[in-house]
Amino acid sequence: MERKFKSILCALLCLALAFSLTACKKAEQPVLQVAALKGPTGLGLSKLMTDAEDNFEITLYDAPDAVTGKFISGEIDIAAVPINLASVLYSKTQGQAVMIAVNTLGVLYILENGETVGSLSDLAGRTLYATGQGSTPEYVLNRLLAENGLTDSVTVEYVGEHAALAAMMASGEAELAMLPEPNVSAVLLKNEKVRIALDLTEAWETAFDTTLVQGCYIVQKSVLDEHPEAVSAFVEAAGRSAEYMLTADDAAKIAAEQGVVASEQIAAKAMQNCNLVCIAGEEMQRIASAMLSALFEANPKSVGGALPDDAFYAALS
Repeated sequence: MERKFKSILCALLCLALAFSLTACKKAEQPVLQVAALKGPTGLGLSKLMTDAEDNFEITLYDAPDAVTGKFISGEIDIAAVPINLASVLYSKTQGQAVMIAVNTLGVLYILENGETVGSLSDLAGRTLYATGQGSTPEYVLNRLLAENGLTDSVTVEYVGEHAALAAMMASGEAELAMLPEPNVSAVLLKNEKVRIALDLTEAWETAFDTTLVQGCYIVQKSVLDEHPEAVSAFVEAAGRSAEYMLTADDAAKIAAEQGVVASEQIAAKAMQNCNLVCIAGEEMQRIASAMLSALFEANPKSVGGALPDDAFYAALS
């Protein structure tokens, strides 16, 4: 009886130890606070948002400005942000914002109520309405206008919100507008007379022989240093999510349900023009650094006053 009791006791102790080790292992894996953005920069995370994985708590924000303060204060571990803002935060935080992946390539288009624009030179003498002042869209547009000798011959009027400019185009109030997806698709669905006149991704790559990069993921350096496996796991999960959003039949429905895009119809039309990716490592650094260099040439303040050094780019294992 005593031997049997000892055997039972030993088994219970082993079981308790196993539970203890499992609990410790789970405790070692942090729950990362992730900021996603409405629109293309956060679109690739839509599937991951539905999966509700234990290690990632994803919050959706309306605009990058809402993310900046929370990232600086440390409330957010990982954030999807415009590429120029990532560089600005690297400067503002003395190197505490580290890029871990590029998530969005070019999504900018010029729309026209008419048939008069076939190249950037056709914008001369015209008024172009645009959004994204103070962010990547403005700097991309300025760089392209300068490269084509159009800086002084195109009047650019900025509108505060994408939705407001989309409404102006859809109603016919505006004749020319630069907008990102999915707002482009929203306009095209409302007014069949509006067309995509110029793809600024193509214009950029023709002018500069570099990839137009617009969005990326950044992480707190302290989080990367302490939990590199967790950060790598996020990038892998984000990559799977982006691939799903590009290929799955229910991707548009998911994007709408999560509130990343206004409607399933808009999401379905916009998805293939949003250039969702998840590029890490050396390729990330190559295309991101080239993009930031081009933005720096357009306006040094756009990237925080100086180009980030190599420490800005994470080399994930």
